[in-house]
Amino acid sequence: MDRVFVGGGGKGYGTPQELLLKYGNRHGLIAGATGTGKTVTLQILAESFSAAGVPVFLSDVKGDLSGLCAAGSADFKLHGAFHERAGTIGFDDFGYRAFPVTFWDLLGVQGHPVRTTVAEMGPLLLSRLLELSDVQEGILNIAFRVADEEGLPLLDLKDLQSLLVWVGENRVTLSLRYGNVSTASVGAIQRRLLVLENEGGASLFGEPALDLDDLFLTDDEGLGRINILAADGLMQAPRLYATFLLWLLSELFETLPEVGDPDKPKLVFFFDEAHLLFDDAPKALVDKVEQVARLIRSKGVGVYFVTQNPADVPEDILGQLGNRVQHALRAFTAKDRRALKLAAETYRDNPRFSIEETIREVGTGEAVTSLLINKGMPGVAERTLIRPPSSQLGPVSEQVRKQVVSLSPIRGKYETLVDRESAHEMLADRAARAAREAETAEAREEDAPIAEREYRAGRRYSGSQVGRSTSKPARKSSRSDSIGTAFAKSFARQLGTKSGQAVVRGLLGGLFRGR
Repeated sequence: MDRVFVGGGGKGYGTPQELLLKYGNRHGLIAGATGTGKTVTLQILAESFSAAGVPVFLSDVKGDLSGLCAAGSADFKLHGAFHERAGTIGFDDFGYRAFPVTFWDLLGVQGHPVRTTVAEMGPLLLSRLLELSDVQEGILNIAFRVADEEGLPLLDLKDLQSLLVWVGENRVTLSLRYGNVSTASVGAIQRRLLVLENEGGASLFGEPALDLDDLFLTDDEGLGRINILAADGLMQAPRLYATFLLWLLSELFETLPEVGDPDKPKLVFFFDEAHLLFDDAPKALVDKVEQVARLIRSKGVGVYFVTQNPADVPEDILGQLGNRVQHALRAFTAKDRRALKLAAETYRDNPRFSIEETIREVGTGEAVTSLLINKGMPGVAERTLIRPPSSQLGPVSEQVRKQVVSLSPIRGKYETLVDRESAHEMLADRAARAAREAETAEAREEDAPIAEREYRAGRRYSGSQVGRSTSKPARKSSRSDSIGTAFAKSFARQLGTKSGQAVVRGLLGGLFRGR
């Protein structure tokens, strides 16, 4: 099997449309207005890649792609139109069947929990997720640098929150080394982290983190497993959804080896609601997506963007998408007509019909398609009837979903959250040691003879020499002191008074309650 059947046509339609597997990693676009059949097209492509032994990753935005794990109904009264279309387009292999599915869920409710660590997410994507300004992003980069230099693992949100508290307390020392660090900017980042936590983002960070190998599994029959991310709830936090998928693409790009031009993709990745990735995205992030789209092909990964309008995708990225399925676009406004014209101009002309008019006229389940042909050339645009799906159209019941999860080859691997020692615990331990040392110093001060205390007090507060001392001058503080040393010193200075003890003990209490 070296190709997948996408659709065909009868009278008035073009030739059968097949996607060559060797060009499956040249990326693609599925576009069209709401209700024109984009989700079904995504479903039949996922089925076809799976049947060819290619694993798939997709997000279930509306909650109706879970039907891939169940066979469609053979009741002719219910789905007679499917059989009629299969006959019309010459789809002789049409039949109902289920496909191997692995369910994932950031919240761990509708599938296996999927997590990454704060360190793996990195400051660029995290800044995008938190909607930080350039100044705030700079401070976040400082925090990540400090974590690397001090050996403080950043695994979950409380690690980052504790580190930012420390950065704020030691802003003077850090400003001399890295540039200005203001408490206002640190506080703004902390507020954004609180918003992310309230949106459910805290569940994204932690361990065990996602093992990318679990996305490349096949079943006993050699069918590629279809990884479905439950995203209906994530749509309430669209930036979290888009950032997670971009992180996953970046991880695949950075981890997978080069494979050149394989006979079929190693993985096909569908990015539904792709416009969320680019809405108000900074140039650095768009450049990152373009780089991934351009280079991940050589690692055997095909990326298919699913969106309402091709104009939702930046032009430089749109130019990387070779396989295209364009469902109907409605032109109700002048802006819509311009977008329709631009969409039509991206296709290879067919002298038999006007592409612009056809995109406006095709009905549900129809599309204008252009798939790569020999030597990777774009095929001539054709009006196409999309083939019917073999799996169930619509969602499965909660009981069926739970059964699929319970039979998954990775069951039990991610369900239990592991909270090992990381930045939060290590900073709390340092604070506790500094507090103990300061209390010891204070106790020695109280136990010293009265005359000695008066002598020390005179030197400390009068600025004059009381008597003569033969001891060596105290060593000046060095800029080469480690940040950890500066941390301990700052705590010791704060504990010079009773009020200082109260402040630090309040901080320690907050840290330990966070555990």
